[in-house]
Amino acid sequence: MPERALPYRPHNHEACVSQALADARAICRRQNARLTPIRERVLELIWQSHKPLGAYDILAMLGTEGHNAAPPTVYRALDFLLQYGLVHRIASLNAFTGCTHAGEHHRGTFLICRECGNVLELDAPEVTRAVEAAAADVAFRPEEITMEVAGRCPRCLGEPGHA
Repeated sequence: MPERALPYRPHNHEACVSQALADARAICRRQNARLTPIRERVLELIWQSHKPLGAYDILAMLGTEGHNAAPPTVYRALDFLLQYGLVHRIASLNAFTGCTHAGEHHRGTFLICRECGNVLELDAPEVTRAVEAAAADVAFRPEEITMEVAGRCPRCLGEPGHA
């Protein structure tokens, strides 16, 4: 099995960005949603950084490219991307990161490196099931579960092979 592309591990980043955009186009086509050029560019900017981006970070990047986007334009694009499951909002950072499971119904669990700022979306359905079971034990019905775990990634810890 090929090694999973992780933000702190060398990988073909251009290919992962291209794949995310291709997936987004396919998802929007299937759902008859309009992935406008600005929405696609916002998604691309998010994917080009493994660090979550805030709306004003995105606005500044668009400005350097000559786009005359205003904050509402960026917020509308982000709302669209959230609605179609193409990005996640990292509440603790008030920022957005690309969804590595776009098109699949899932609940987000994120590992956030306090040192370098990289975010990794963890594929851990058993964690979500444990939260749902614990909630059910107290007759609580979760409607949304997003977990954010802060710590340090292997590269920042100086782990061998992650430099």
